[in-house]
Amino acid sequence: MDECSEYLGITMVQRKVTYRLYPTAAQRGALEHQRWVHCLLWNEALAERRLAWGERQESLGFSVQCNHLTEWRSQSKLLRGINAQSGQVTLKRLDLAFKHFFRRVQNGETPGFPRFKPLHRFKGWGYKTHGDGWSLITNERMKHGTLRLSGIGQVAIRGKPRTPGTPKTCEIIQRGERWYASVTLDGQPERERGDQLGGLDWGLETFATVATPAGTETIENPRHLAHTLSEIRQVQRDISRKEEASKKASGKTRRFPVSNRLQRQYERLRRLHRRVAHQRNDFLHQVTNRLVGRFAALGVEALNIRNLTASGGQHKKGLNRSILDAAGGAFHQRLGYKAEEAGTWAMETPTRPLKPLQTCHACGRQEKKPLSQRRHECPCGVSCTRDENAARVLMRWAEQQLSGREPAEAWRAVRPNHPPDEPALPMKRETHAIA
Repeated sequence: MDECSEYLGITMVQRKVTYRLYPTAAQRGALEHQRWVHCLLWNEALAERRLAWGERQESLGFSVQCNHLTEWRSQSKLLRGINAQSGQVTLKRLDLAFKHFFRRVQNGETPGFPRFKPLHRFKGWGYKTHGDGWSLITNERMKHGTLRLSGIGQVAIRGKPRTPGTPKTCEIIQRGERWYASVTLDGQPERERGDQLGGLDWGLETFATVATPAGTETIENPRHLAHTLSEIRQVQRDISRKEEASKKASGKTRRFPVSNRLQRQYERLRRLHRRVAHQRNDFLHQVTNRLVGRFAALGVEALNIRNLTASGGQHKKGLNRSILDAAGGAFHQRLGYKAEEAGTWAMETPTRPLKPLQTCHACGRQEKKPLSQRRHECPCGVSCTRDENAARVLMRWAEQQLSGREPAEAWRAVRPNHPPDEPALPMKRETHAIA
């Protein structure tokens, strides 16, 4: 299929679909066992790397440890009980963790040396090839069905992708008491595209302000976390109180006994955070779908959420929480790949030279404004909200980029590092690349 698509000039892109698993009691036990074995493999492989460097100054690579895995499987009944390729995926993730560690060292960042993982911090394992250790059994729309896993059997699943495709890789993930399968598909996603030009300013007072030649409109900020924060804090206080009581009774500050009541509070806290995450995820998908279906070109401001929330300390924690709750990075990322699927543009502006929040959309005059100044007042006579002015600046910039130019030429100007002969597609989403 892949060779035929390449011959015909059809571009295949990778997308993820998450199915929820509904295992029986026996299958749940088998899933837990395989997760434990993969966690053991991670820790043993990490110990081998540390020992080789400490004793012989030898750096073990992925291929060497794969050869060792073959030997370990011949000697260990536990390792023979898991799929051989899934074991290689676990080793690949460890190898990537070391590569990221060395990259951070070279860049002067906080290194973060790969560490041994307790079982509760090991989220799952992966498979690299469909048909080897796993297979997806669904209908033509790939809606619901079963997932066959080696050593576990056929597990009932529910879920569906937006665009069906060819299964490539899979990872099994445990979140709380629930199990999920994240499947990578090769497909050709298609979306409806709009024909309007606009500018979008992401914010907190309103989630987004959208400017068009006809005027401006706002998208309200749903503040999902803020609406649940009081309940989350109450559960966290209950957890803290029960933990302190357990520590005092056992005399242990670590690995203290967890009662059934404390375990239920842990699960309640996970449910609250999961609900907020699902609400935010659904909101972001709906908003980005509407924008892509309406606009042919949309100018947006480049965001660096890490820098926005990196400082401030105690007095800025509420603002930092609101910034993270609004999920500007995830919003722009989804808007970008959906626009590419539809053949439209979500263009990030060069923020520093353009300064959308400090530039007048009418005359171009720049004046620094404090965050507390929510109105844009210019000597040229323009008076509007700060967000509306920024959205209009972004729209004018997008209009200048596309004015009188062919789409391909305009795209190369927006993405100068992208090869001109290749389509603008998102990065691959292979299972083994997820650390």
